[in-house]
Amino acid sequence: MSIALAPDAAAPLPTEALPTGPLAREAIALAAFDHVVAKAPGYRARPGQREMAAHIAHTLSGVTPGDGAVSGDAALPARGIAVVQAGTGVGKSAAYASTVIPLALAQQKRVIISTATVALQEQLMAKDLPALAAVLPQPFSFALAKGRGRYVCRLKLDQLSGGDAASADLFESDESAPGADASARWKERGVQYTRWAGELDSGTWDGDRDRLDDPPDGGLWGAVAAERHSCTARHCPSYNSCSYYQARAKLAQAQVIVVNHDLLLSTLGLHALPSPQDCYVVFDEAHHLPGVAQGQFTASMDLMNGRWLDRLPRAVEEVAGALEHKLTADVATLAKELKSAQTELARLGMQRIGAPSTERETVDRFESGQLPAGWRETVEKLHANAGALLKVFEALATQLKANARDNPGDAARCAKLYSRLGVLAPRLQSAQETATLWLQDSSDGQPPLAKWLEAGISHGLVTLTAHACPLQPGSLLRNHLWSQVRAAVVTSASLVTCGNFDHFLAESGLAFDDAVAAREVQSPFDHARQGRLVVVQTEADPKNVDAYTREMLAALMLDLGEVKRGALVLFTSRVQMRQAQALLERGEHATLRDQVLVQGDASRTLLLRRHAERVAAGGASILFGLQSFGEGLDLPGELCEWVFITKLPFASPSDPVGQARADWLKGQGRDPFSELVVPATGARLLQWTGRALRSETDEAVVVCYDARLLRQSYGRRMLKGLPPYRLQQRRPDGRLLDV
Repeated sequence: MSIALAPDAAAPLPTEALPTGPLAREAIALAAFDHVVAKAPGYRARPGQREMAAHIAHTLSGVTPGDGAVSGDAALPARGIAVVQAGTGVGKSAAYASTVIPLALAQQKRVIISTATVALQEQLMAKDLPALAAVLPQPFSFALAKGRGRYVCRLKLDQLSGGDAASADLFESDESAPGADASARWKERGVQYTRWAGELDSGTWDGDRDRLDDPPDGGLWGAVAAERHSCTARHCPSYNSCSYYQARAKLAQAQVIVVNHDLLLSTLGLHALPSPQDCYVVFDEAHHLPGVAQGQFTASMDLMNGRWLDRLPRAVEEVAGALEHKLTADVATLAKELKSAQTELARLGMQRIGAPSTERETVDRFESGQLPAGWRETVEKLHANAGALLKVFEALATQLKANARDNPGDAARCAKLYSRLGVLAPRLQSAQETATLWLQDSSDGQPPLAKWLEAGISHGLVTLTAHACPLQPGSLLRNHLWSQVRAAVVTSASLVTCGNFDHFLAESGLAFDDAVAAREVQSPFDHARQGRLVVVQTEADPKNVDAYTREMLAALMLDLGEVKRGALVLFTSRVQMRQAQALLERGEHATLRDQVLVQGDASRTLLLRRHAERVAAGGASILFGLQSFGEGLDLPGELCEWVFITKLPFASPSDPVGQARADWLKGQGRDPFSELVVPATGARLLQWTGRALRSETDEAVVVCYDARLLRQSYGRRMLKGLPPYRLQQRRPDGRLLDV
């Protein structure tokens, strides 16, 4: 945690004994913003930034998080949600932080800032919040919240630092195939675990995975990571030295907490973070919220790996025996029947799918969310046995916690026994949750669940997983998040798509919410002067994939020859990117090969460092990337003078959730392409083009090879959501025409 104290406590910004009226609060919030702009080094007035700050101050001024009444006036809104589209360069983090934090401090409330990416979290923690704390009169503390799994479990670490396989059996996983030399593996790992334990004892490491000099692989870390299912909390003998709970204690003292969307949504109701209804909550990079929500409520289970069920009876019997607990269920039979049902589902699934591909995963979706004929009985059997075993686990866990509480001297033994169950419980829960969703039928007028299988080959072994999830992220967020939020800022540079907020509000669960006040704040950039958007007219239609790809790649190679400094090429598929790489190996394009850096060939950090070094040395450097490179990359100035978009970034047509949503909308007489596909693609296109201009002095050209952007009505809809670049069309003969 970082604690920042203001250097000038006498600055004339009132923060104590404040009037409680909305107008007074609004004035205080704006005064705080103006104070920060005036005092912070390097800050300058930006009309758009103040417009955003004023909108936030006005929307939240009549709301007090956590209070049943609002300023004693029933006419004032009980909730306020400021939705702000902030164009690139507005400075949105300074706008919301310098208004919301003083507003919260004045009312002795806390602030949660939730983001989608690590990069923005690091920017807030290392730059934005320290700068704000340096000039605000009232000091405040801020901390970064991380998931439990980012911290080491001291109990596991001490158990495994000996390096013997017998101790490791307590936390055994399925990562190694039968017959692997477990003893040698655990001895090798034990050396590393002993080193980590020594660093914890000496204070040179605080147990945070991200603070290790050499980031560990998943297998090495997973065996000692803290987990909710294997944690007895304050009943654990290592509780007082627990890295996770020490971080939680610091978090409890912080007035501003930075977190990611995933952690915030996954911990709702679990008391790992302050309740949203008692805080001011900021959702930055908010366009990710619908996708994160959908992921949170997706259930899945592995149908091919049943070795954990072979171990389960022995683990339960050992724990029950140690507690002298009489089991009321035949655990061995339940586990055997659960494995039998899982095996039968795997057989049915492989019979339906056939031989999986070595190139890509095979996805098989159940139409309208209906299980195939003859499957339901097997799924019901799996559900019943998983549920019965979970009841056994719950009874043992309850007794273990009670024993640890009542007999502190026995706490260490109880914690180890609890962990014995904890490594198996998540698998049982996944099986039961997935089966529950598979058995669920849609009610009248409600969309069905998306249900599907995924098959593939990994390390020479066939994989098969079952999945299910709800179709509407908006309803999930409305029921689980917004019902708990009183005062919030929801912001991003890409909330407006096709010229309006409609798609985002529907997807995020905020449509028709009276608490929402939406505003679009324009970028300060002069896009028409600083940038051009060139749409290439190809002879081939993009729907004719092979012909279009050949023509597009030939044009791309010629255009790359014009690059003098930095450029970014964004591909819509890995296959397309590999075809471009193959062209670079040919003689006529070989000169470009050494200029290209390809996503996946090295870590993102290393690729960007090499790119910057090449440009700084005066040479040309071209990044090849996919969707993740189309968002979040900050390449100002010469680092990105060209952005090449190989095709409109439509989502994969094989996405089972997208397919299920489209089918349901069609059944309702609606148009899924117009309602879902076009706005979502427009939002991605806005992100991709946004890589071009990152400051008011940049100049760049965006080249889109997909002529549908101009030719089709849906393309022109997408154009409405893009900044006002100078728009040009490039004809097949190379002529440029202003549009």
